[in-house]
Amino acid sequence: MAFSRGLIRIGSYLIFIGILLLFSGFLLSAMQNGSGNGDFGGLVLIGPIPIAFGSSPEITTYMMYVGFFMFFVYLFIWRKMRW
Repeated sequence: MAFSRGLIRIGSYLIFIGILLLFSGFLLSAMQNGSGNGDFGGLVLIGPIPIAFGSSPEITTYMMYVGFFMFFVYLFIWRKMRW
C-alpha cells in the first residue's frame, strides 16, 4: 500500500515538473527576439507505439530515436512486471 502511494507521489511530481518545463520553454521562446526559425519536434505514444513529427528530417529522426528508446524501456518494464 505504501509502495503504490509512493509511486503515485513520484508520478505526480513528474507530471508537475513536465508542466513547468513546458511552460518555461513556451515563455523562453516567446521572449526571444530572433528570426523565429527554430526547429520543433514531437512524439506521441499510442500505447507502446511511437509516432514522431518535426519541422525538419533531422528533428523527426531524433524524435524517432527517442520514441524507440521509450518503446524498449516500456517492453523492459512490462517483462519485469510479468515475472
